[in-house]
Amino acid sequence: MLRLLPIAALIFMFFGSALAQEARLITSVRPLAVKSAPATPVEPNEVEKRAFEQTNLVRMKNGLTPFTWDADICRMARIHSESMSRQAYFSHTTPGGLRLRDRARAAGILQFSVLGENIAYSQGYNDPGAFVVEQWMQSTKHRANILSNEFRAMAIGSFVAPDGSIYLTQTFITR
Repeated sequence: MLRLLPIAALIFMFFGSALAQEARLITSVRPLAVKSAPATPVEPNEVEKRAFEQTNLVRMKNGLTPFTWDADICRMARIHSESMSRQAYFSHTTPGGLRLRDRARAAGILQFSVLGENIAYSQGYNDPGAFVVEQWMQSTKHRANILSNEFRAMAIGSFVAPDGSIYLTQTFITR
């Protein structure tokens, strides 16, 4: 009759006592809570900073409170801008079918009451951050996002393609 050895004994036999000391008994099938390290702050690059400032300038001119910068949203927006460039699409929905809420959840942004998004593509402008805000303000739906009282925070994520074109994603949130 074959006798089964405990896993710890097998580890000890094959890898020595140093690794066997690291073995632990798992007594539950519940997943362990993983405590992640706090995310490092995301500072806007020059294009993102300019678009953020211009957006808040427009809001203040319209008697609205300026947005606060949201680093988590910036990370998510940068990923979307890069995805649009690398996968050659221009849409709020990825080729894989992920919409804004899906992308937020995938980025670990699980609690929010409202989300919104503007996207832009720019090539050949000296001040692309200011240019795209100017263009967004000429579009009814983009303007509505920028001037909405529903949103409290915002960030812009940009990506510069190899040909110098710039993809920008402006994402709004209220948590």
